[in-house]
Amino acid sequence: MTFDLFDSLPQDAPHAEPLAPGAVVLRGFAREHEQSLLDAVRDIAAQAPWRHLITPGGQRMSVAMTNCGQLGWVSDARGYRYEPADPESGKPWPAMPAGFLSLARAAAATAGFEDFRPDACLLNRYTPGTRLSLHQDRDELDLRAPIVSVSLGLPAVFLFGGLSRAERPLRVRLAHGDVVVWGGPARLAFHGIAPLADGDHALAGRERINLTFRKTR
Repeated sequence: MTFDLFDSLPQDAPHAEPLAPGAVVLRGFAREHEQSLLDAVRDIAAQAPWRHLITPGGQRMSVAMTNCGQLGWVSDARGYRYEPADPESGKPWPAMPAGFLSLARAAAATAGFEDFRPDACLLNRYTPGTRLSLHQDRDELDLRAPIVSVSLGLPAVFLFGGLSRAERPLRVRLAHGDVVVWGGPARLAFHGIAPLADGDHALAGRERINLTFRKTR
């Protein structure tokens, strides 16, 4: 994938900002679905409540999370992995809403990744001061599929680096409704979120909600 791909997007496509070969921000791509997405987030959290996972090293994550889809991402003393059931309830994770799936597939296709079929959606809830340190998404068996990340609520500074933690990351402001897609040569790029600034969003209040779609197998 090259930057030429994004330069050739049709005029009526969402505004696309390339980050690197294989990575792009689709500005406002999810905004028209904002209310239905947030309603679905609340339904999912009612079934599988938000929780702060513990890293294998014993640290409590500041970002609260939950999952939907066939598999959910979990972390504890045993390590990082995907599980078909919520370890807190023993029940399967809530099904991925049809609107989530169609949005993720449309965003991936717009970025040049056709036929994306995610089987997991990680939901992260940020409050002012919370952050996500630089990391790679590498617990998935299928690294050919992209990552699709949807931002809702408060704006955030997205840190997008290279294939080495030592590379200085770009600082990219993400607003409500923006979608980031990365795959191909950027699939294992280090990325994170800088400490969230305080604010009050009209629909999400003092929170940022992030939906991260992945094909795990």
